[in-house]
Amino acid sequence: MQAAGRAATVVVLTLAATALAPRLSPGGFDTVQPPVALPPAPPPAPAGPPLTPEELSARVDPTVVTISAEFGTYGVAGTGFVVGADGLVLTNFHVVEQATDVTAVHMGNGLIYDASVLGYDKSRDLAVLELATASDLPPAPIGSSADLAVGDAVTAVGNAAGGGVLVPAPGRIVALDRVVTAQNSVDGTSNELTGMIQIDADVRAGDSGGPLVDAWGSVIGVDAAGLSDEARATQAPEAYAIPIDDAMAVVEQVRTGRSGGTVHVGPTPYLGVSIRDVSAFRSAGPSQGAAVTSVQNDSPAMRTGLLGGDVIVSVDGRPVRSSKDMSAEMIGRRPGETIRLEWVTEQGIRQEQPVTLELGTPTA
Repeated sequence: MQAAGRAATVVVLTLAATALAPRLSPGGFDTVQPPVALPPAPPPAPAGPPLTPEELSARVDPTVVTISAEFGTYGVAGTGFVVGADGLVLTNFHVVEQATDVTAVHMGNGLIYDASVLGYDKSRDLAVLELATASDLPPAPIGSSADLAVGDAVTAVGNAAGGGVLVPAPGRIVALDRVVTAQNSVDGTSNELTGMIQIDADVRAGDSGGPLVDAWGSVIGVDAAGLSDEARATQAPEAYAIPIDDAMAVVEQVRTGRSGGTVHVGPTPYLGVSIRDVSAFRSAGPSQGAAVTSVQNDSPAMRTGLLGGDVIVSVDGRPVRSSKDMSAEMIGRRPGETIRLEWVTEQGIRQEQPVTLELGTPTA
């Protein structure tokens, strides 16, 4: 189901930064040397030799789902994998962002499930879905990303090109703890992702949210970003995955039903504004706040009187100094909740009004 024939984005625009350890010359510090600690015990070796491609597919594929998400007249295709026998599925946030209808095909039993978004963390590009009526689904074999090393063999598994068929993409880990800026091919928005695993597997659009597994078929990452189709034609394979330890921490928070930090749990509240930080070149009005760039028609914000160019400066009496502050204020909110907004108009007039949030689609 791809209303516009598009697959979920896995486009990497730039490497925003590389995390490097500082280089120190011998004798660079005149300090007392700390006691020498014994090296930690190595992790237990995986049981048996690495799996063959056929064995790996037999272990992983029955735990994977292909995902179709619709919003308006458009749709995207992506991938996810089961993290709970009761139908919990982990995928990328950008696969279901703004989706009004989500379905998943379980590659183990072939059944089609309606899916709902239980929670998400846009800053980590993760979302947790629940498959309606699902039970006794085999969960993916979850490994650990704590002891990964450059050169480790990995395989990305996903719904490549949105074809509804799982395609393995083998490769190796190239680097760890990378920072990348990924652009959404559907709406052009970008998101900076940190702590990423860089691999040389040929990850493609539609693989988003699929499992990255080690040589024994244990999930060590969530496929999130790769080269555009244009770049793939001229460049060597380059892709990025979210470490599974980070991803499972989000899953556990969603399981507990606790919104907090950057994780939102439950139905998404809708205010109806797009915001950004106040420009440093703004000549009048507040120097800090969440600047309103647009207001959606027939939204709570519009009915409250907010206009493009206004600057939100507080929510329920708490100061809003940036767009990030405003997003943080919305994380724990629920549809139907009333909040008190304070803003400054382009004319410099300070206003304060209550606004009742409505039900929205998963978004920041």
